[in-house]
Amino acid sequence: MTAIKHALQRDIFTPNDERLLSIVNVCKAGKKKKNCFLCATVTTERPVQVKVVKVKKSDKGDFYKRQQTWELRDLTEVDAKDASKENPEFDLHFEKVYRWLASSTAEKNSFISCIWKLNQRYLRKKLEFVNVSPQLLEELPKAEESVPSGESQSVAGGDDDALDDYQELSTREEQDIESMMEMCEYAISNAEAFAEQLSKELQVLDGANIQSIMASEKQVNILMKLLDEALAEVDTIEGKLSSYEEMLQSVKEQMDQISQSNRLIQISNTNNGKLLDEIQFLVNYMDLSKGHIRALQEGDLTSPKGIEACINASEALLQCMNVALQPGHDKLMAVKQQHLLFADLRDTFARRLTNHLNNVFVHQGHDQSSTLSQHTAELTLPKHSPLHRDLLRYAKLMEWLKNTHREKYEGLSRTYVDYMSRLYEREIKDFFEVAKIKMAGTSKEAKGKFGLHGSSGKLTGSTSSLNKLTVQGPNSRRSQSSSLLDMGNMSASDLDVADRTKFDKIFEQVLSELEPLCLAEQDFISKFFKLQQHPIVTPPLAQPETEESNGGTLSRIAPQAEHRHSLSSEKDMVRLMMNKIFQSIETELNSLIALGDKIDSFNSLYMLVKMSHHVWTAENVDPASYLSTTLGNVLVTVKRNFDKCISGQIKQMEEVKISKKSKVGILSFVTVFEEFAELAETIFRSAERRGDLDKAYVKLIRAVFMNVEKVANESQKTPRDVVMMENFHHIFSTLSRLKISCLDAERREAKHKYTDHLQSYVINSLGQPLEKLNHFFEGVEARVAQGVREEEVSYQLAFNKQELRKVIKEYPGKEVKKGLDNLYKKVDKHLCEEESLLQVVWHSMQDEFIRQYKHFEDLIGRCYPGSGITMEFTIQDMLEYFSSIAQSH
Repeated sequence: MTAIKHALQRDIFTPNDERLLSIVNVCKAGKKKKNCFLCATVTTERPVQVKVVKVKKSDKGDFYKRQQTWELRDLTEVDAKDASKENPEFDLHFEKVYRWLASSTAEKNSFISCIWKLNQRYLRKKLEFVNVSPQLLEELPKAEESVPSGESQSVAGGDDDALDDYQELSTREEQDIESMMEMCEYAISNAEAFAEQLSKELQVLDGANIQSIMASEKQVNILMKLLDEALAEVDTIEGKLSSYEEMLQSVKEQMDQISQSNRLIQISNTNNGKLLDEIQFLVNYMDLSKGHIRALQEGDLTSPKGIEACINASEALLQCMNVALQPGHDKLMAVKQQHLLFADLRDTFARRLTNHLNNVFVHQGHDQSSTLSQHTAELTLPKHSPLHRDLLRYAKLMEWLKNTHREKYEGLSRTYVDYMSRLYEREIKDFFEVAKIKMAGTSKEAKGKFGLHGSSGKLTGSTSSLNKLTVQGPNSRRSQSSSLLDMGNMSASDLDVADRTKFDKIFEQVLSELEPLCLAEQDFISKFFKLQQHPIVTPPLAQPETEESNGGTLSRIAPQAEHRHSLSSEKDMVRLMMNKIFQSIETELNSLIALGDKIDSFNSLYMLVKMSHHVWTAENVDPASYLSTTLGNVLVTVKRNFDKCISGQIKQMEEVKISKKSKVGILSFVTVFEEFAELAETIFRSAERRGDLDKAYVKLIRAVFMNVEKVANESQKTPRDVVMMENFHHIFSTLSRLKISCLDAERREAKHKYTDHLQSYVINSLGQPLEKLNHFFEGVEARVAQGVREEEVSYQLAFNKQELRKVIKEYPGKEVKKGLDNLYKKVDKHLCEEESLLQVVWHSMQDEFIRQYKHFEDLIGRCYPGSGITMEFTIQDMLEYFSSIAQSH
């Protein structure tokens, strides 16, 4: 260990001006053993710094390196684990706890002892030594403290004998020594003589000090005498002060009595002032004027002045009742009497107000009912603005009643709702009755004709615009539609614009009358019943129970609802009241919608646009309002009817039957789709949204395409290509004219189908007008395909020039014209007059014939060059044939 210590001192600490005082070989406790050394060091320069250094042997060689350093002043605790038994483990508490295992207990004890001594000598800080033997913590001996620095004892086993070899002189000491050495020239050359001189001078100073002490004895005696005199004078003064104190004792008692009396007087004055303030507070805030009392007891609730006086009195009463009293005020008899008076006035006025408002509801109801008859003939709803205007004068009193008598407030709200629900029910039923009669036809005859019973709005006639239509050609289809109208059925295909416009106006009038009615009533309820401020418990307005039972129920429900953080808001209460008052609106609207749908299924388009517009308007005003919610529910029904109308048309397309005796022509559902599209584009021209219509368009057009192909495949009288060509031409024309953007792809598809089937029909109908000639040239093309050169084809026996001339002679111009005339008559029988495609088809046949003619001429020119062989007729002849045939028919 000594060799390691010298090596560490030489290699690590000497270059850093440090001295190694103690060393211990350790490893970290509880981990894989990696030995290192803990070293206690001090710096050689002043001020001295004490450190604990961790040194570890390098992995690359035999030299040591400094790994970690701690200042001793940062050490807070040393734990030796066990003071009675030998235990090599110990802990050092720096910024964290470091647990070590020494190679021996002796090394551990020596290191801990060195740490203690260094702390005592240089730091003197409070350092805890736990589980350390007292023998290791002995105080440094006094002699050690008194010896000169050069003779200081060892700190730890002789290792610190040179700690105090040098002690720095102060500035004063340096100056004194320099002055003495200047006075004595041989101080440096002859130290013994200089020391002897200093000793003599010290002796001289000691003698002078002794003489000075002996000379001062006389002065000390004089000082002692003066002190004795001063003590005697103090005793005299103390005697006089005692006599004075006895004389003032009686005066002190009298002054104490006067002070006590003054304090009691001051307390009494303070109490009287506070009592006066309390009395003034009670008088000012709990006194109700006689005028207010008279207004509450006898005030006129019919005149504006009387109502204003009652409002002022009720507000004053509420302020008096809500005064924040101090603790103990409620025990005063006058306060109790005032509270009883206020409670009696509150109950009296609440009863008067409730009775009066109940009477107002009844009288206003009678007056309103008497005016209902004048609105029955017109499609208008009675206005309730006069009633609202009269009742709004009591709005502040209703707010007072809401804050003071909740049961009476809720009873009034139920009474109002019950009355208004009956009134509105009569008005709305009469209003919708008039609307239904106007839709189905004014007069009792129209009512009987369509089986209209009461306000149910049911029709017993035909329920669809397309029922039982069959495809029997355009003329037969029109005659059957007329016969259906004669039987009392109202077909959407033949209803004129005026009838549908009339229905649209009636439906718009109904919605326009309902909208302001609902908004006005909701606005009145919010203002009159003060339902705009704070969340409250919703009363069970829909239950037709007595006021007492409902009040009791509400009193039991209210605390529970408050603990559940107010389950419903005042807006919910407004909505519930509106639902009760206008409970018949949604039913009547659905009935009216059903009637309109039965009259004409296309009416659902008008209703969808109008209802969507009104729902959009209501949502912009208040998305959570009763009107918005109700119209939204009805809009769902309208959309369902619209979807049903589309599904019905698709179903009727699938059920279409064609006639076996007459040509097909334009199919009925193609015409109906055209009518539907024209009507829809007219209706939805200014609509806010077209999503539902665009989806319906796609469904309908796909069904039309599919069923046109189905009918074409089933057709026996008319060729399939003709059915496809005519109907897809009609569809293409319709879509091009209406310019429906969502059907652009279908428009292009219709044009493609029309063109393909036109070409197919032309080829199939035209066939091979020069059949033998065509077969001849097919053989020629076959030989060429087999490898025979075109110039050598004429040398083939079956295809020589003589055979070609023989075939050409069989097709003179006269025969060709006769065949074309028969073909024209055949095409005319196939095509219908509505689409006027005969000339288009005939022109296409002319082009196809000319194409075949040119093909034949080309083959003659290539395979029979220089033969001079030509057809019996020219292209100009063919053009004249086609033109003359078209003109003759």
